Amino acid sequence: MTLLPDAVPSPLTGKVVTPGDDRYPLLRSTYTTVGAPAAVVLPESAADIAAALRLARERGLPVAVRSGGHGLAGRATNHGGLVVDLSAMRRVEVLDRTTGLVRVEAGARWAAVARALAPHGLAISSGDHGNVGVGGLATGGGVGWFVRHYGLTVDRIRAVEVVLADGSAVRADPSNEPDLFWAMRGAGAGTGIAVAFEIEAIELRTVGLARFAVDVDPRGSALRRWAAAMAEAPRELTTAVVLASQGPSTSAFLTAVVASDSPRVIRAGLEPLLGLGELMGGQAHVVPYPALVPADQLHPNTGQMPATTNGLLTDMTPAAAHAIVAAASGPGAAMVQLRSVGGAVNDTDPSATAYAHRHQWTLVVATAFPPGGRRALQAAWKGIAPHTDGAYVNFESNPDEAAFRRAYPGATGDRVTALRERYDPDRVLRPWAV
Repeated sequence: MTLLPDAVPSPLTGKVVTPGDDRYPLLRSTYTTVGAPAAVVLPESAADIAAALRLARERGLPVAVRSGGHGLAGRATNHGGLVVDLSAMRRVEVLDRTTGLVRVEAGARWAAVARALAPHGLAISSGDHGNVGVGGLATGGGVGWFVRHYGLTVDRIRAVEVVLADGSAVRADPSNEPDLFWAMRGAGAGTGIAVAFEIEAIELRTVGLARFAVDVDPRGSALRRWAAAMAEAPRELTTAVVLASQGPSTSAFLTAVVASDSPRVIRAGLEPLLGLGELMGGQAHVVPYPALVPADQLHPNTGQMPATTNGLLTDMTPAAAHAIVAAASGPGAAMVQLRSVGGAVNDTDPSATAYAHRHQWTLVVATAFPPGGRRALQAAWKGIAPHTDGAYVNFESNPDEAAFRRAYPGATGDRVTALRERYDPDRVLRPWAV
């Protein structure tokens, strides 16, 4: 359907981008998916979002909502519908420096948030890429560079400003709309459109950052040593591991972040990693917090990412470690990443937010590149899947019913479903199946 300029309500004048507009090629797609929406709306307020939703209902257009567009499911665009792109809503404000309370609008990118908070000596654990939007990450979970010290991003959210599917604007916090507040911290997509978050940042100006590589044996002994080291490591240490196959050998490329500016704490954090295996080079620095999500990562999204899935581990057993190495090596191998969780994440009661995974220690993410795509991913993931216990919604590119239940198990999933039906009974924000 073509949306003609004269069909645009006055509050949205100049804020609607349609095919033929010079801006359209840079707004049509997400990081994973090439889209062809009838129009992209660039709201500047909650009232603009409500007007966009009214327009979609009047014209019979399916709705997609986008903060940064990095969602691996590609749901932040569509074909022939309306995309509500929040990128014009990107303000960052320090509300209370003493408590670290900040207000961040949903369309901000984490690189910009880091840059805005740095002069105040504040930081938020916020994913691992500067181009990721605040809204998608902060409604899904938020596994960041100091997640073991800080917890998930959702664990530090104190209030959310939300536009509901009927266009009404509400504030969700422990006293106002507590059910909505619960859902928006882990299952926000499809429940409401987050406008802004009040988040408790922490005092942090610089961090320890180390990168190095080790050989990984086929049985995965190095991965078991890594998991054992992380179980004993101080909470200031968070690590990510990327496995890469190079012919007959597999290497682990580690990034370690210590959430401290103290040389003593940084050394203590990195020491447990020195016995993983023979080091193949590495370096360590003290860097400003914004270096973790740099501004040079900001770029347009043009649908360039492949298929991804994930699962959480409670224990790095010999069988799990072997399966992970096997998935990352050989013909048609997937790229496999391991991210440490646990620590502060597991301090939160599993029922406190819609992110219920509070006893696992490792997040395993597998990605298959073209031309293999989803079929190659399924083949690689087949050996890992039996060892997993739950999943993280933000790292799933095929969020079907089974994936929903992995992300939202048992009573959590039942509550998410019920609340989505309550707040969006006409499925305006959920044109997908689950």
